[in-house]
Amino acid sequence: MKLVLIRHGESEWNRLNLFTGWTDVDLSATGRKEATEAGSVLKKAGYDFDICYTSYLKRAIHTLNLVLESMDREWLPVIKTWELNERHYGALQGLNKAATAGKYGEEQVKIWRRSFSVCPPILSEDDKRNPRIQEMFRKVKDKSQLPLTESLESTIQRVVPYFEREIKPRMSAGDRVLIAAHGNSLRALVKFFEKLTKEQILEVNIPTGIPLVYEFSDDFEVVSKKYLGDPAAVAAKINKVADQGKAK
Repeated sequence: MKLVLIRHGESEWNRLNLFTGWTDVDLSATGRKEATEAGSVLKKAGYDFDICYTSYLKRAIHTLNLVLESMDREWLPVIKTWELNERHYGALQGLNKAATAGKYGEEQVKIWRRSFSVCPPILSEDDKRNPRIQEMFRKVKDKSQLPLTESLESTIQRVVPYFEREIKPRMSAGDRVLIAAHGNSLRALVKFFEKLTKEQILEVNIPTGIPLVYEFSDDFEVVSKKYLGDPAAVAAKINKVADQGKAK
């Protein structure tokens, strides 16, 4: 069984180095190019899919659309779910990461960005960024499920059960699956697939717009893992992600 993960291409707030979380910002011009190139790489390498999954956020949705357009597979079924949304960054959303590191220190920002169980400052119930009062989530019956802040640990607690409930059975039945999502929702899956410790996952950075291919055995053990693309370019993108929380 193979599974392809793609972190959305660079967004406008990635470009500005802002905490984004559940804020619904679009791709930058660079991000659109990354997504198109990811589709071309997948097509050239002979990949095809039966079903695709993405989040409710347009930067992931548009990434998937551009990938499928580039592959001439726009007719493929797509399932959108809030459970694949990025980690909710609470009251940090909209703040510049470097400026926040300058104010609170790089170590505190690293804790907020990369610690396992520490949540950023929580949103108030009346904050317009509260997903419980946003149109996007009007069909979610139990609004208490929608977070006002999240750690990586709590992100895992919504992403992994969704994967096991909805996606894994499709893979076991033979479907070829593509997931276009976000840095932290994909890190949640990486931790689960690779059985990483809390400490190990903190050092994992996922680059934008690069297909990540997992191959699994029948009992769902990881057989192989690889990024599709030039290794030097992949490494440069990973380092760029790691550097976002540093003061300039």
